[in-house]
Amino acid sequence: MVFGETRKMYSEFYGLTGKPFQLTPDPRFYFDSQTHRKAMAYLGYGLVQGEGFIVITGDIGAGKTTLVGHLMATIDRSRLNAIQVASTQVGGDDMLRLAAQGLGVRTEGMEKAQLLDRIERALHEQARQGKRTLLIVDEAQNLPISALEELRMLSNFQSGGTALVQIFLLGQPEFRDKVQSEASLEQLRQRVIATHHLDPMNADEVEPYINHRLKLVGWDGRPRFDAGAYAALYRHSDGVPRRLNTLMDRVLLLASVEGLDEISEATIDSAFGDMVADGHGASAAPAKEGTPLNGTVAEPAAGERSRISFGDRRPTAVPLPPQPSFAPDQALTRRVAALEARIEEQDAVLRRVLTLLVQWVERDGVGHQRDTRRNSAA
Repeated sequence: MVFGETRKMYSEFYGLTGKPFQLTPDPRFYFDSQTHRKAMAYLGYGLVQGEGFIVITGDIGAGKTTLVGHLMATIDRSRLNAIQVASTQVGGDDMLRLAAQGLGVRTEGMEKAQLLDRIERALHEQARQGKRTLLIVDEAQNLPISALEELRMLSNFQSGGTALVQIFLLGQPEFRDKVQSEASLEQLRQRVIATHHLDPMNADEVEPYINHRLKLVGWDGRPRFDAGAYAALYRHSDGVPRRLNTLMDRVLLLASVEGLDEISEATIDSAFGDMVADGHGASAAPAKEGTPLNGTVAEPAAGERSRISFGDRRPTAVPLPPQPSFAPDQALTRRVAALEARIEEQDAVLRRVLTLLVQWVERDGVGHQRDTRRNSAA
């Protein structure tokens, strides 16, 4: 029996209507963990601004693609034209062609100047139709400097003082490091208006995550999980969604083969041991703290993950890399000093984040109708 048929067997054994822990990202299984909820808040803030760059980073398997799928499923397509580009090792001109193709612009045989003209015309046409354009670029860590510069140039297109395109970049942690460290990307850094790093889930989020995915495929409480099972799942996955999915897939397979109605800590340990023997054990946990790309919108520190505080922001310590005693990192020292000098400015901006986010959430509901009536009365 092939492995796929065995998976089907455990779905049938437990009366499930589908595969709850498939590795292919599916927005239907989006789980609103604390880190994903914060990411959506920063996305909301960024989209309200309607300009510049939004940057979301995360380690492999952190749920970046699922986040984008959830965003695409919730946006109003009549007002936002969202274009997705999965980048590879493309240069600047190729990035322009990918963006043009997403806008429906033919690119064959066009020189760069003509291509830029066609892109700008297409963006103006979208604006005339009452639509903003959002360009979503995944795997941004693969982009060379030339491609990032072309994206920055695209962000210059505007009409009547309003940006014609906003750019959403997703990438692995090395992309954040590139943007922070490359001197040639200073202008791009200044245009990043919102940034967030996706952390792994907390230990207390594993149980609701597992239950959420199981319920979407008809889980009725069988199999049950004992008290130690969820702790073991967290211990072996470090809270990384993709690792957790891989482990749970193997756990359900093992449990169905053994005819179990209850999954224990021992079952989890056994399944993980099988994975290690097969060469699929989890690697070391990714770092859980992210560093803001600039001082515009800084994310909460790791110790504040249980809430988003917009009015009580304090600077977080920036760990210094190993340095020779005779050569302190002057650039890092200056950066810390600059961050400390801008704390009051950050507080004001972060308070504004909350206000704008509430407006964004309510603008299609009662809040929007109330504003409309107020404007009409005025």
